[in-house]
Amino acid sequence: MLVETVKLASIVMKFTPQMFPFLKKIELDSDIVLLNGMEALETEDAMEIIQYSISEHQKDAWIQ
Repeated sequence: MLVETVKLASIVMKFTPQMFPFLKKIELDSDIVLLNGMEALETEDAMEIIQYSISEHQKDAWIQ
């Protein structure tokens, strides 16, 4: 089994580059561990990872 660690920025640029400007630097710098590497990642999987990462970074955010 191939295990690969990539930055969320790599996933965004490969699957949804139009979203790149809308994500925060801290989100883009998140380390993502992929069990079967980047090559096995499907678009739907990438979207789920991106959504989860955004959600995780907003968990402790205060609404102003």
